[in-house]
Amino acid sequence: MNSTESIVRTRFAPSPTGYMHVGGVRTALFAWLVARQNGGQFILRIEDTDQAREVSRADQHLMDSLKALGLNYDEGPEGLCGPHAPYKQSERLDIYKKWAQKLINKGRAYVDPYTSEQVQKFREQAQSEKKPFLYRNHRPETLDTNWDGTKPLRFKSDPKHCESTDLVMGKMLTGPEVIDDFILVKSDGFPTYNFAHIVDDYEMQITHIIRGQEFLASMPNYMNLYQALDIHAPYIASVPPIMNEAGNKKLSKRDGAKDTLEYLNEGIPIPAFLNFIATLGWNDGTEQEIFSVNELIEKFSLERVQSSGAKFDERRLQWVSGVHIRAMDLSELYDQVQNYWPESAKDQPEEYKKAVLALIQERLKKYNEITELTDYFFRDLPVDERLINDNKQLKKFEKPALKQLLIVSHDILAKTDWNGESIQESLNNLLEKTGQKPGVLFSLIRIATTQSPASPGLAETMRLLGKEKSLGRISDQINTM
Repeated sequence: MNSTESIVRTRFAPSPTGYMHVGGVRTALFAWLVARQNGGQFILRIEDTDQAREVSRADQHLMDSLKALGLNYDEGPEGLCGPHAPYKQSERLDIYKKWAQKLINKGRAYVDPYTSEQVQKFREQAQSEKKPFLYRNHRPETLDTNWDGTKPLRFKSDPKHCESTDLVMGKMLTGPEVIDDFILVKSDGFPTYNFAHIVDDYEMQITHIIRGQEFLASMPNYMNLYQALDIHAPYIASVPPIMNEAGNKKLSKRDGAKDTLEYLNEGIPIPAFLNFIATLGWNDGTEQEIFSVNELIEKFSLERVQSSGAKFDERRLQWVSGVHIRAMDLSELYDQVQNYWPESAKDQPEEYKKAVLALIQERLKKYNEITELTDYFFRDLPVDERLINDNKQLKKFEKPALKQLLIVSHDILAKTDWNGESIQESLNNLLEKTGQKPGVLFSLIRIATTQSPASPGLAETMRLLGKEKSLGRISDQINTM
């Protein structure tokens, strides 16, 4: 622990090099959960020292994404008050210079005397000799400590056996052969990640670091630097990568990975999205798969994060989303979907829209499906002959036979009291009268009344549409055959 206080302080420290992807969301979520379940603090820090890779306004996008997900941070940029400001690394250069000077004064940092071309030749030499490249093998005998910022500053390592404990990976043991002299501050005046994050975590009193396993190989160097600075490392948890659905590589844009805000804009409920992300590589030791946000705060533990990669399964995301939607109170769901209704529903009464929503709630997996699932409740869609032609069972029939089935159906339904029970009774009677299977007769009536290949229960759909509209649409279908 690097803090004398008992307060748990976690951080999310993204680089503003693009949109917020699911791997970043999971790192932020895990850090947020650890802070919240311990009554601690969650800090956002923007690590923008790699100016060449920075994407314009990506930092704002990262902040917007966290806020949209409800992962509110206690300290961070964008005008938030915090005792450790600023929270952008590009605004902390004087702090890094101070710590760099400490290392110089202790004889643990020196000016890099070589050009990048010379270092590349050293690499090629090691490669030709089939040896691992170590910069420290080329460290000058006399070290230049007169650093003016025009050349890179390197750490003078002290190779030794390294032992550390990772909250996910367990005990880690490495030898001196993996420890090297790495750059602390580049010639442009910006620190490297290897240096800056250690300084910032100490200054910001971070107690727990949650990050990807790609940093494991650098841990011996980090531990060497911690020791040189006489500071204790925080607790560290290295979480596994999120893999594509095949499980053979890390998830990327090529695998369909999207901006986090795209998932939210599609209408994945925020609690469902957080539920799905949290269970990518974590479980609570039970068979439970559906968690509320409060349950995640209560049950989450870094010790139960798996060490192997977790597959991203879009179908499971939609399943989790559907479960959350079905569990929602109708009024809550109605409030959530206001921006997803089709244009045809614009002037419809609220009670009618709620009745439609109640009917489709069981089938809804994300809010943006509402337009396709409900449009026919609010307007008469044109007759689409392809719906019959594409139906596996109906396309076996000649058009005159289907037309006759609709005529008989229209006549019986016209004499029906218009409630769910009576409509269902008439539909069952039609099966007996026509001798047809439900897959034929009900599919035909469904297409005629909705111009859709699927709908909620046919009797309830027709009841909600109303008798006049249902019969009128059946007549329209008859007239096109």
